[in-house]
Amino acid sequence: MPRSANAVASKKRKMKVLKRTKGYFGRGKSLISVAKNRNEKGLGYAYRDRKAKKRLFRGLWIQRINAGCRINGISYSVFIDKLKKNNIDLNRKALADLAMNNPEAFTAIVNQVK
Repeated sequence: MPRSANAVASKKRKMKVLKRTKGYFGRGKSLISVAKNRNEKGLGYAYRDRKAKKRLFRGLWIQRINAGCRINGISYSVFIDKLKKNNIDLNRKALADLAMNNPEAFTAIVNQVK
């Protein structure tokens, strides 16, 4: 009995890769052997950068809180220390949002911990 190559399934596998690499530069979008490697590399970058994104946002929140604190005459590290000592449980994301979008409320929190 002759071997069946199952062209339908192999074409589907190739098209799945080419669909993911649509928009890539050069042959990475059209040549299956290059596209497979680009796809694997891209998935690796996506996995890595989902972790890095969390670090970047935490840094951004800290910068925004620090800017709000400096306006109110206190440093970031002292502010966070006093928040912990006064048992105020606000995360950095919420504090950064307050510091940027609602400075009056942020000033009230700073005055409460001083």
